[in-house]
Amino acid sequence: MNASVKLKSDTQFSHVKLGDTQFLPGGLRDFFLYRDLGVAKATNGKVIAHLVRANKAPVDGTGWHYHVAEFQIVIMNKGWAKFMYEDKVTLVEAGDVVHQMPGITHYLFDYSPDMEYLEIVGPANFGTVEVSVGPAEVPGVTPWK
Repeated sequence: MNASVKLKSDTQFSHVKLGDTQFLPGGLRDFFLYRDLGVAKATNGKVIAHLVRANKAPVDGTGWHYHVAEFQIVIMNKGWAKFMYEDKVTLVEAGDVVHQMPGITHYLFDYSPDMEYLEIVGPANFGTVEVSVGPAEVPGVTPWK
């Protein structure tokens, strides 16, 4: 059997080095900065991968919402964030990995000043649907010093 068989792909190789892209505003949330990792372009929109960093102290958080996506994971690189997943408070700390199943109602309500996570979502142009009334009361935030 030939181990060097190449499969045809409509994606391309991508290598983004530190410094190739910057943390910028303009992502889904104005209190975070986003660093594009080139994956959306390389996969022709099948997947997006970006680093997300805290930019402003938490006030109201993301609000209740869910994503219209086939796949989403969050890998916490630095600091911590507190989410409500349905009616459960979940502390996500550096080193933790969360698979957010499609359609799960959630609310990111608190995070540390050094919070940074890698988010990978498919497809790249996933949707976000705001939910006016969530399934539970959301705790308060931890003030930054």
